[in-house]
Amino acid sequence: MSDIEVRDNPAQHRFELLVDGAQAGLAAYRLRPDAIVITHSEVNRDFRGQGLGNELAQRTLELLRSRGDKVVPLCPFFAKYVEEHPTYDDIVVS
Repeated sequence: MSDIEVRDNPAQHRFELLVDGAQAGLAAYRLRPDAIVITHSEVNRDFRGQGLGNELAQRTLELLRSRGDKVVPLCPFFAKYVEEHPTYDDIVVS
């Protein structure tokens, strides 16, 4: 089992997905006064096909929830993820 982590990199305006310490993907964002807008997400080619997109979405949303942040899932992948996981309805805004 790999060690998977998502961390915020505010200087780059992105959440970074790390697998065993290597950057495997990211979710780019921009700030709004009332929410964080996820604009784009991707998993690096070498890490695709392992369900890491779902890990990135889930862990990013859990991190946002733990900080009390709201999210606008503008990125199509994140939008689909929150549509399929209504447990995040409490932090999603439009």
